[in-house]
Amino acid sequence: MSKRTPTLLIDDIIESCYKIMDYTKDMPFESFVADQKTIDAVVRNFEIIGEAANRLPDEYKDTHFEIDWFRIRGFRNRIVHDYFGIDYSIVWKIKETYLPQLIRILGPLSSK
Repeated sequence: MSKRTPTLLIDDIIESCYKIMDYTKDMPFESFVADQKTIDAVVRNFEIIGEAANRLPDEYKDTHFEIDWFRIRGFRNRIVHDYFGIDYSIVWKIKETYLPQLIRILGPLSSK
């Protein structure tokens, strides 16, 4: 699997979550969809989140079953393989509703 430890992969996920939140801070959805650079940065960080989640060992994911690893990986696959068909309202909804929860759950698992 990955040469990075599970803790470092969790750090990668959390860092990308914070980047997404920072890039979109005080930005309404309408401004987000009008700003291609921000879209690219946010989508890229969602890719990193999904890739890091995918590289976690199954045993680790089984231990932390409170996180929907399958959906995280699935979203990553969707944006990577269907880039031109991304629904930005879904990206925004995940950013608004799921990322704060993910940060809160993963925080205690981080090395930082």
